[in-house]
Amino acid sequence: MTYRAPVDDMLAAMRVAGLDEALADGLHPDLSMDLVRSVLEEAGKVAGDVLAPLNRVGDVQGAKLKDGAITMPPGFREAYHAWAEGGWNALASPEAFGGQGLPALLNAACLEMWNAANMAFALGPLLTVGAIEALTAHGTPDLQQTYLPKLVSGEWMGTMNLTEPQAGSDLAALRTRAERVGDGTYRITGQKIYITYGEHDLTDNIVHLVLARLPDAPAGTRGISLFLVPKFFVNADGSLGAQNDVRCHSIEHKLGINASPTCTMVYGDHGGAIGWLIGEENRGLACMFTMMNNARLGVGLQGVALADRAYQQALAYANERRQGRAAGQTEEGMAPIIRHPDIQRMLMTMKAEAMAARLICYMTAAALDRHHGAADGAGRRAAHERASLLTPVAKAYSTDIGIEVASLGVQVHGGMGYVEETGAAQHLRDARIAAIYEGTNGIQAIDLVMRKLPLSDGMTVAAEIAAMRKAVTRVTAANDPEFGATAARLREAVESLDRATAFLMKAMKGNDPDIVLAGATPYLRLFGLARGGTALAELALAETGEAGRARLALARFYAENIAVGAPGLEAAVMGGHGFVAQAGLALAS
Repeated sequence: MTYRAPVDDMLAAMRVAGLDEALADGLHPDLSMDLVRSVLEEAGKVAGDVLAPLNRVGDVQGAKLKDGAITMPPGFREAYHAWAEGGWNALASPEAFGGQGLPALLNAACLEMWNAANMAFALGPLLTVGAIEALTAHGTPDLQQTYLPKLVSGEWMGTMNLTEPQAGSDLAALRTRAERVGDGTYRITGQKIYITYGEHDLTDNIVHLVLARLPDAPAGTRGISLFLVPKFFVNADGSLGAQNDVRCHSIEHKLGINASPTCTMVYGDHGGAIGWLIGEENRGLACMFTMMNNARLGVGLQGVALADRAYQQALAYANERRQGRAAGQTEEGMAPIIRHPDIQRMLMTMKAEAMAARLICYMTAAALDRHHGAADGAGRRAAHERASLLTPVAKAYSTDIGIEVASLGVQVHGGMGYVEETGAAQHLRDARIAAIYEGTNGIQAIDLVMRKLPLSDGMTVAAEIAAMRKAVTRVTAANDPEFGATAARLREAVESLDRATAFLMKAMKGNDPDIVLAGATPYLRLFGLARGGTALAELALAETGEAGRARLALARFYAENIAVGAPGLEAAVMGGHGFVAQAGLALAS
């Protein structure tokens, strides 16, 4: 099945997430709603006509490694060049280096399209965007002038090299070495694993951003530095020179995203790969997090993308597939399965959860735009803290939803979902990685409760909860019987979140980390339920007519069928930590 970008849904979500407010405040003076729609429609054509047809090809054929070189599946190179020449890589990049300087929110919607159409394709550009942001924020002027124009245009691609065999999420354990040469460069020696697009034939050069440790570096994460290591050296005239001392040793054979080459990279077979420092020595992790935070929102959008793609395919199948007789059916023959209530329940769950996750991701992107564009320092700081608060939720909640919705898509297909020919299974296989990479969802939950709840002494999360309460109040004030119990169920969810937040904040002040860490994952899910449900209500309130009725029905379904899980999550946050003391005994038996 092909992919059709849900432009109307995306545009409505963007407006509720903050685009209307940003335009009213003059954050994007050259942007209009007509231009936004035009960009989305053109992106949708590229996604549906160019990228989506290659999704199945890439899954079946995968990336191939031979003699240290990777060949991408048929059609990928041509599609990438057409995509890059269309300016899509440069959409939100700095204008000073050839970018278009458009909002992160608009780029987020496009990222969703690329990933929905072909996640394996979209992973490479996602990391390039992160490399551009890290180099823009922390690179020297010489490095910026040499590399950014090519990265922005898409002529070259970037990577992120963190993980090592003994150092996954615990970067303090990394062993890759960097030694000063004396001419301003460094020699990099070591091995990195799980490097997405570490080697490929889409571009002539690949710019690796590599974490390594200097000989005299402090122990732990305080002693990590970040280096730019190109596959090929760049001559003074901008042409490519000799190959650096870096190679792809192998690629992983994975559950999904088979066309995305996941590489083991070796640096320093012949004395060390030459690299250039980004930022300051021993401050590399802070530089890399500029790239990682960008990637975490991008991965959250992958969850949204695959959820929407799985929903579109399941909906089409449910309209075509005939099985059994529907309740009250008078005509002869079998009914389309979409007429059966349980199929309707699954499809509504898929659509509602996908839209809730989309809204959370778009809110995060809108906060990033406000952080960069607000006129006053206080506004920029508040927006930065809001984006920081929402980022782990956007990543973890959305990727969990991607897996759950893709699994429901298989279920709607029945037995045909369990065989590969329909494509429903691929969405589930591809979605599964997103909850793991760029920081597992458990790590996102820990980040949320340990680092983000205390922002501004709890005022940032308090402001977000206040915004949720405001949405509930608006639903109540609308006095529309079609909302049913939406206001009541969402109010319960928000109050559960508020109580759970207060509980965790108190536990942190009481220096009881086991309580906080044990409740982190259910707390993040609770946050997603409350924020997603109230955002759906805001979306319903923002439109009238037939579209408004459809969005109201979706918001009501979410509130009455999904958000009702909030009190149980609250109970898990506030009372579930008791398992920690017993875990050693129970798990050993």
